This record gives sequence, C-alpha cells and structure tokens, in this order.
Amino acid sequence: MTQIDIIGLTKRYGTTLALDGVTLQAREGELVSLLGPSGCGKTTTLRCIAGFMDPDGGDILADGASVTDLPPQRRDFGVVFQNYALFPHLTVFENVAYGLGVRRVPKAEQRTRVAEALAMVRLQGLEDRLPRALSGGQQQRVALARALVIRPRLLLLDEPLANLDARLREEVRWLIRDVQQRARITAFYVTHDQAEAMALSDRIAVMKAGRVAQFATPREIYQRPAEAYVARFTGEANIIPVRPRDRTAGGGFHVPFGGVVLPVSGVEGIRPGDAAMLMLRPEALSITDPGAPDAIPALVLGAAFLGAALACEVSLADGMRLRLQASPHGTVQPGMTVGLAVDTAHAWLMPDIPQ
Repeated sequence: MTQIDIIGLTKRYGTTLALDGVTLQAREGELVSLLGPSGCGKTTTLRCIAGFMDPDGGDILADGASVTDLPPQRRDFGVVFQNYALFPHLTVFENVAYGLGVRRVPKAEQRTRVAEALAMVRLQGLEDRLPRALSGGQQQRVALARALVIRPRLLLLDEPLANLDARLREEVRWLIRDVQQRARITAFYVTHDQAEAMALSDRIAVMKAGRVAQFATPREIYQRPAEAYVARFTGEANIIPVRPRDRTAGGGFHVPFGGVVLPVSGVEGIRPGDAAMLMLRPEALSITDPGAPDAIPALVLGAAFLGAALACEVSLADGMRLRLQASPHGTVQPGMTVGLAVDTAHAWLMPDIPQ
C-alpha cells in the first residue's frame, strides 16, 4: 500500500489560477474523494497526480519520494476514466491484459492476473466479448479491471460513474468500494456527486475555486462544515444569517433564531457579535405542537410524500422559508400552522465567508 502526499500544488491556465496551493494526503489503503462543481480544480488535481499534466508549483510524494518529474508510465498508477477508454477492436481479455503486455509480463502470468482481475469485478465468462457487446456498467468494470491488473501503487478514478444510469451507478459504486477495500489499494476519486463521495470515501476534499475548502471525514463534512459553501454542496441545508450573542458554558454559542435562543456549537474562531451562518439540515428540524415549549410558530407552505419521509417547506413569522422532513405517518398539509422544534445537537454555526 502507498501513501500519497500532495503539497502546495499550483497550476495556471494563462492568467487563470486553476489550483491554488492544494495540499492533501491519502493514507495507505484510503479512498479520498475530490468533490466539487465543474471548474473547481478536482480533475486538474487528478491529472497532475497521474502525470498527464505538469503542475507549476508544489510536489507530489508517493511513500515520501517525489514523483512530480516522473512520466505517467513510471509512476505505476492505475487510472479509470469517465468514458471507459476501452479499445473497441480488442476483446475484454485483450483490453484488460494490455498494460501487462506493455510491461512485458509473461503470457502465462498475464492469463492468471487477468482472470483474477475479472473475477474481482465479477466479469468471468465475458473474456471474448468486444466492448460493443457489453452494457455501460460492464464496460466500466472492464476499465476498472484494466487499472487493477497492473497492481498499481495508486488508483485514480475520474468521475467513473457519470455515464451510467441511476441503478447502475449505485451498483458500480458499491463494487468500486468493495474492490478497493479488498485490494487494499490507495485511491483518489473525482466526483461532483455528494452522495457518491459520502458513500465511498474515507475522507473528502471539498474543492472551491482551486482550493480545498475542507478536508475531513464524510461525517465531519456533513455535520460540521467549515463554511456555507461546504454545507450546501454536501446535502440540503437551511443556511440562516445570524449573530451569536455570547458563549455557552460548553464553549458553544447562544444564537437568537425564530424568537427563541438556541445553544449551538460551531467553527472555532467565531466571536460573539460576529456575522455568522447557522446551518440547520432538514433532519435537525421537526414539526411539533405550536404550544410546545420553545416551539417556533411556522406556516406550512408545501408537503410532498416521499415514502420514507414527508418533505415540507414552512415559513416563519418573518417570511424566512425552511425545509425539513416530517414523519410520513402524520398529517401535514399546506396552510396548517405548526410548531417547529430544533434539535440543537445537529445545528452548526459557521463563519460568514463570501461564496
């Protein structure tokens, strides 16, 4: 297994700063996702790691040794692309074996290693098929087997599920995670899909304008985002401008909201009176009796049955709109006046950073 350290990576396209001092680490056997919208720098970071692009500054270390000046073929990294990049005239076996042939691995060993790789991605029996005879999910598994068969030090995946439908995305997502863990291979995974990143990753780097906005575990990213940009990009969130009054005994903040004062934890460095942003995920809010203690009066604007939950939108007395999830077994209808309860253990205060 390999540890990868990315230190102060910078990259310019003309006058545009695509990477602005990106620093990351993937520990041995860890899968790290680079998450963010188009143009944030995640694919540029991956291409620099792979050696397809030269950074303008910084360093890339594999087990403490710099690989920044090595060409791609000498880095011993496996890459899985969004568009599969299979050779259309070669069979499944020949596609998977291609990298072994380039490395002059003996034919007998090629057969053994290809069989192992195809078994790992559950494609036994399809060795003689051409790519055009495979489904999209099968083609992506061939691409994964081709990357794994060379036994790379690092696996790089560039939005590998983007071309698959919803059902296949979920199926191949779990396959990738299973294979990565069984092979105990270090990996970087590029995606713009927060659900993919949450499901697959040991840690996530949320990227913003060529920088890393936050690098942490999926749970930390979701429950304790560093700023509103991270909160919005990693799931539905109600983001409310507030000014905390003072500190709680536990080191949190007293935050006025909706006519009540909430004790809320938050990002270090915020001071009483600062402009801040209060994050309330939909699951941090619940509907209660309007007369209940500390209930915030609210008007139901809309409710949609989703099966496992009722998605609701409510309006507070000042016109602020919030979204939450209610029990699907209750009766919540537009026009109803309800009470809103806040689970302060799942509320979070962030600095007011320009988006």
